Amino acid sequence: MNNIQGRQTGERKLYLLLLIISLAAFSSGMNELNQVQAFARQVGKLAASWSDVVVPTVNASTPVVTHSCAVTNLSPQEASRSDEFRWNGTVALGGAIEVQGINGEIVAEPTGGSEVQVVALKTSRRSDVNSVKMKVVEHAGGVTICALYPNEDGEYPASCGPYSNGKGRSSNGRVKNNDVQVNFTVRVPQRVGFVGKTVNGSISATSLNGNVITQTVNGSIKISTSGYAEAKTINGDISARLGDSNWSNALNFQTINGGINLELPSGLGASIDAETLNGSFSSDFPLSVTTLTGRKHVKGVIGAGGRDLVLRTINGSINLRIAG
Repeated sequence: MNNIQGRQTGERKLYLLLLIISLAAFSSGMNELNQVQAFARQVGKLAASWSDVVVPTVNASTPVVTHSCAVTNLSPQEASRSDEFRWNGTVALGGAIEVQGINGEIVAEPTGGSEVQVVALKTSRRSDVNSVKMKVVEHAGGVTICALYPNEDGEYPASCGPYSNGKGRSSNGRVKNNDVQVNFTVRVPQRVGFVGKTVNGSISATSLNGNVITQTVNGSIKISTSGYAEAKTINGDISARLGDSNWSNALNFQTINGGINLELPSGLGASIDAETLNGSFSSDFPLSVTTLTGRKHVKGVIGAGGRDLVLRTINGSINLRIAG
């Protein structure tokens, strides 16, 4: 745990607190010390990477991006408490629209048009909403839009961009005494991927056509797409329905306080590695088991195998279902 704490600065300290609470919640299972330690290492990796944004595993050609930005006119009395940012633009097929927040939920839904539409509603009770800046970055993989919060010195993060550049989004220290909430609504065209990441807020990405990557800390995640997806959270359930079983790299679904319910195509072929400490594992798919530790840790092969599917939780059950 000292190693985890040493790696966390600023907002990452939140993870340490959540981990302590999570471990305390199932103290009756602490006799399984080796499993707890293994989970702690995995949680440490997730905590250390909370500011890393993962782009969808798509073969993206360099898109041509056009956009327009507009901010709703508000009265001086309202300006410090509510504001709206809008962005419309095109992302090439196979590219992705990505939004990064800190406080607030993210909702992604389909659109019949060819343009991506992003609405970020900023609200607060006491802080000036203008203290949170919106930044749009165009890159080879698509477009990234960030809500940038100042740190206690009034400085903003030095970058906003996809993790594929090896840097991701950097932090200039702790966000202090800022209660601005930014709720994103994103309308995604067909064959465009979606990446959503926040810290305090749920994520919903439903009825989409492209691949989906999501990550939060305090919030549940709900996904349905005809592509494939990944999801990581700390406090919240994960519910995902995937239409494509032809992913190349390993897919990960991870939480601490929450269950994982995953619906997959009937013709699935995958290598499963599923583990929970306070819950059970069930599967509608016939599973050739290679490793079984009670109903807590299961490794096995579905169909022809080959594609890795990693499922991790601490407080919750893991359920694999055949999509109807």
